[in-house]
Amino acid sequence: MVDQVDVLVVGGGVNGVGIARDAVGRGLSVWLCERDDLASHTSSAATKLIHGGLRYLEQFEFALVGKALAEREVLLRAAPHIIWPLRFILPHQPHLRPAWMIRIGLFLYDHLGRGRRTLPGSRRVRFAKHVTGEPLRSEFHQGFVYSDAWVQDARLVVLNAMDAVHRGAKVETHTKCISARRDADGWTAELEARDGSRHFVKARALVNAAGPWAASFLDDVVHLKHSHTLRLIKGSHIVVPKIFDHRYAYIFQQPDRRIVFAIPYERDFTLIGTTDIEYKADPSHPVIEAEETQYLCEAVNRYFKKQLTPSDVVWSYSGVRPLLQDESGSASEVTRDYLLDIDTDGAPLLNVFGGKLTTFRKLSEEAVDKLAPLLGNDKPAWTADARPLPGGGERDIDALTDDIRSSRPWLPETFAWRLTHMYGTRARDLLGEANGLAALGEHFGSDLYQAEVDYLVRHEWVTEAEDILWRRSKIGLRVGADDVRRLTEYLNRRVPQGAATHP
Repeated sequence: MVDQVDVLVVGGGVNGVGIARDAVGRGLSVWLCERDDLASHTSSAATKLIHGGLRYLEQFEFALVGKALAEREVLLRAAPHIIWPLRFILPHQPHLRPAWMIRIGLFLYDHLGRGRRTLPGSRRVRFAKHVTGEPLRSEFHQGFVYSDAWVQDARLVVLNAMDAVHRGAKVETHTKCISARRDADGWTAELEARDGSRHFVKARALVNAAGPWAASFLDDVVHLKHSHTLRLIKGSHIVVPKIFDHRYAYIFQQPDRRIVFAIPYERDFTLIGTTDIEYKADPSHPVIEAEETQYLCEAVNRYFKKQLTPSDVVWSYSGVRPLLQDESGSASEVTRDYLLDIDTDGAPLLNVFGGKLTTFRKLSEEAVDKLAPLLGNDKPAWTADARPLPGGGERDIDALTDDIRSSRPWLPETFAWRLTHMYGTRARDLLGEANGLAALGEHFGSDLYQAEVDYLVRHEWVTEAEDILWRRSKIGLRVGADDVRRLTEYLNRRVPQGAATHP
């Protein structure tokens, strides 16, 4: 038996799931396959910001920044439980950029984009009278503050996939597209599950959302000639015990004119990143190099009183961004815009090249705008004003946290905070009728219990410990080797190994 759909999407990163959700919401039948876990690669290795990209103004990327700032407002409404406002402090170093240049840039940043703006604008700040001045070295007297937003990036991917499935899409993880051929009726793709079993899917259109592998997908799977080249840029981040005790983030200018962020992370840590390095190796498993760790430590040491060394790093991660090839000499200056290339020499093939986390929804909308009419579908775009993503039904997440705690006084405050900032209103479903921590089942370290693990297996495609500890959450920062072993053993009993998952 061969399954038949309108659209087959290859790639379970943020662009792939965004396109799948948009397409199924317009009435097209959709199948998505991902060879690993959702958000396994680029989409879980970002700086985790929903932002316009202040530094792109220097590259005159006004259209990209404006588009991203407009999207920031849309996404804040769509997922208030995993996306929330964050104020950024930019200490001023006159020899790097004059104050007038920064003021002009921030004025543009406050006013680019369309539609309603809900975040406060930028202003000058004097560190002697502001909480953010305390961690800074004494030579810094003033700076600027502006608004952007923070996102739990891998969860954004998962929630889009959940909404796509709710609307009728099929999502298979650990399922690789090993071949796709075009014929008069469309595309026939052969998919291989982790256990080696294979099946075929026929689709009227194919979407290549393979991220860093988008070009090689055309070469090795579809076997089509093309002229597209991606420039792979590795970005690395380090996590250290928190080096300041407030809710602001910092953006630091560097002598090489790059910028580095220092961001409050998981309540007890600080996230520092990112680097931008040309990358030629396999994008599957990039790792941070010692030189990158040293660079990031030195970048923040120029600003903070507390001096970091590589020994302070408790975790690091790296991702490979597939950016459009351009004439930029510097990796940090390569455009973050995207290209949607549609091949209609037969059944439609839509290729996605480039992009950034913030603009994924707009990219997805534009992709389906191109694709749907070729399939006889003229339904309008809908995601900009759609209901919130799963769990996002209450905008005041602090009030939701308080409500859940008041009805469950046995729930520790930090645990309740984590649940609502991961699951939103669905935290109530996860907790169910439990009347104490013991009722949540087996304990796997930190505040991870069986009830949450079972929820993630049922609803969020989890099959392995890493899916939970480093993508659905960052509990991996707080558990030990024995906890990981017990969680792995439990999942091996709970999840049929080798099977593709599609909750």
